Amino acid sequence: MKKKVKVSTVIICMVTLVLMLISLFPYYYMVLQSFLPWNMVDKALVPKGVSLDSYRYLLGGKGSGSGDALKWIRALMNSFLVSIPTSAVSVWVGLMTGYATTHMKYKGKSIIYSSLLFQMFFPVIILLVPRYMLIRPLANHYLGMILPLVISIWGIFMYINYFKTVPSAVFEAAKIDGASDMKILMKIALPSTKSISIIVFLSVFMTRWNELMWDMLVAPDVKMQTLNVMISTQFNQNSTLPGPMYAASVMLTLPVIILFLCFSKYFKEGINFMLK
Repeated sequence: MKKKVKVSTVIICMVTLVLMLISLFPYYYMVLQSFLPWNMVDKALVPKGVSLDSYRYLLGGKGSGSGDALKWIRALMNSFLVSIPTSAVSVWVGLMTGYATTHMKYKGKSIIYSSLLFQMFFPVIILLVPRYMLIRPLANHYLGMILPLVISIWGIFMYINYFKTVPSAVFEAAKIDGASDMKILMKIALPSTKSISIIVFLSVFMTRWNELMWDMLVAPDVKMQTLNVMISTQFNQNSTLPGPMYAASVMLTLPVIILFLCFSKYFKEGINFMLK
């Protein structure tokens, strides 16, 4: 006997499908417009011929002006050179802070925990000017673009919530065997937090990859521009070349999508842990 499907279930599925299509439509539109002939850009919602003119323009194969392969490749490399170290250091900072906050005894631990919690209630934008004044000597340098963004409060609390589920006896047994705190972090904590570390890395990477305001402020030198800054300076809402703008946006989005697809398994595991 077939089970009857509830009307409410059908409605929920339909609403979910509609919302998913709405959320995916901007990506479809961006990719489609980047491959259309220039005279068809922003004039079609379905493929009407395929053209690589927009990508050739960016890479110097058609037209002039923005088309310079070297500067786009340099901007892409700059984005990787600041996003990967920022994400990696953020994982390590979160791991150490989470472990120290939950399984180490020292004076002032509650104050540190409260200060971390306190920062979650304020937007990051209010720290823009103070951060710049502190980091100004490192302007137009990779360190100036990386150091102020390596602390992810959200990531730290991910680790704190995980370490709260781990019995202290696990780490105490390791200390009895002669393991130092650093060895415990490397041999026990880091391997056991693989899913958490990957989701923190991906989240920080996406945030850092999409950073615009800080990079424009601290690294105005054209040789230090990230891909995001390059797009914002080369194109604007009055641009007469929307095709190359869409192509550049595809270049900006593609690495994040590839990373997510490669590590989607761990991303799902991390989400499941947060929902427990």
